[in-house]
Amino acid sequence: MKTISKKWFFITLLVTLLLTTPVWLLLSFLFEPTNENWTHLAETLLPEYIINSLILMFGVSIGTLLIGVPTAWLITQHHFFGSRILHWALLLPLAMPAYIIAYTYTGLLDFSGPLQSYLRPLLGIEFMRDWFPDIRSLGGAILMFSLVLYPYVYLLARTAFANNSQAIIDTSKTLGANPFKIFIKVALPMARPAIIAGLTLALMETLADFGAVQYFGIPTFTTGIYRTWTGFGDTTTAAQLSLLLLAFVVTLIAVEHWSRKQAKYFSHAQKGTKAMKSRLTGKKALLAFSICFLPIIFGFILPALQLISWSIITAETSFNAEFFTLMWNSFYLAFLTAIITVSLALLLGYSKRIQKHKLINSLVKLTTLGYAIPGTVTAIAVMIVFTSVDQSLDTFMRHNFNLSTGLLFSGSLFILMFAYTFRFLSVSLQTIDSGLERIKYTMEESAFSLGASRWKVLAKIHFPLLSTSLLTAFLLIFVEVLKELPTTLILRPFNFNTLSVRAYEMASDERLADAGLPALLIVLTGLIPVIILSRIIGKSNA
Repeated sequence: MKTISKKWFFITLLVTLLLTTPVWLLLSFLFEPTNENWTHLAETLLPEYIINSLILMFGVSIGTLLIGVPTAWLITQHHFFGSRILHWALLLPLAMPAYIIAYTYTGLLDFSGPLQSYLRPLLGIEFMRDWFPDIRSLGGAILMFSLVLYPYVYLLARTAFANNSQAIIDTSKTLGANPFKIFIKVALPMARPAIIAGLTLALMETLADFGAVQYFGIPTFTTGIYRTWTGFGDTTTAAQLSLLLLAFVVTLIAVEHWSRKQAKYFSHAQKGTKAMKSRLTGKKALLAFSICFLPIIFGFILPALQLISWSIITAETSFNAEFFTLMWNSFYLAFLTAIITVSLALLLGYSKRIQKHKLINSLVKLTTLGYAIPGTVTAIAVMIVFTSVDQSLDTFMRHNFNLSTGLLFSGSLFILMFAYTFRFLSVSLQTIDSGLERIKYTMEESAFSLGASRWKVLAKIHFPLLSTSLLTAFLLIFVEVLKELPTTLILRPFNFNTLSVRAYEMASDERLADAGLPALLIVLTGLIPVIILSRIIGKSNA
């Protein structure tokens, strides 16, 4: 096994310890005794948190599978009117955060919304009151999550269907199997691991959501953690609730890993020739187009049109100096975090590449834990760490220098950027790792043989060759930070607002139209990763 460079090992270890400290401190609360707040929650609200979370997960599973899998199959196996556009347009709902689509559909479907206002004179007030569904409900939340999270299932299922062995499908046809039977008996089992992986991502996003469930008034773990922290000021109970939520997340990850292991079983056959798409015409083409276009209408187009409408209505009052301050706060915070995160990811990815050691790989893997941890949990864990640091530092300075340092860390933007970096480092690291894999080892080995240092090789060889990967990672982190709500809401300094927080505040005050402009800007920026994904899909020609 290759010898570890002490310098690079120390750098990797230091970064890993700093970034993962909140996780280890949070885990220490497993050994803390419960208090009366926990007893009260366990007897009253905790069962509701668990039941609502399970119902949400079950409903979103059904919704994302029903949308994501059929659309992926139609796009990969058939040509029909609009299919070339639909194959990337089906990713558009990824740009619409769940809390924003919740605001838009509330505005569309509430009592004072345009739909009910139009239907009441036709159907009567009593009929509308008794029969019109309430969007602010558990069922409404399931629908909202399904509309914006199905692309996770669609994207991975689409790749799996495109890579299925065409020989097996052709053999099934010669044996007399109809298209439906081929889909159910052949294609679906082979794509099962990929579908479960996409579903796991969608469910992790569901569990991590705060804005949509808070706005709809649905008690879940994230809302319970937030209320315990802000209402009771109880660190121990909030941390223990966070650990219970983490148990759900860990279970999902374990299921996904188990499914990935089964992928080997489904990939023994050779891929063979590329799938030949059949052309649909007439009613079949219309049906396929409708199945693929409806999720785009309800998951992106209608909400986007509502946001544009609100933005136009409120432009005169909302488009002011305060809005530009919100833009500046959001963009420079996202910019600085993206720079820091990408720099650390480059450092860790390069360290893993040049060391080629299991210990280094394990340390780097630990730094990616943040993406699996919900934003609310991350914020609580980070706040606990830096509050303790602030208190210890203040005590030391008072005792030795009669000087109070106050909230040096926990009252600043530093803690917010630290939480973002921990949470989204995995996204950046995966992008940079894929870029590093495309660089031949012979290039750096030649440079080493000529006496170049590792730092010089990184600066002169890898950095220029990784420019596309670094830019992609930067943009992805920028957008993730811009959309993030619970972490920002909990950790932001006093009198510091961002676009996501302003949209949340306006919606919470039932000023939905005023939430339109900041929400629209978030969505427009969120189109960046969708464009990146679309280009990748276009190049793969899958």
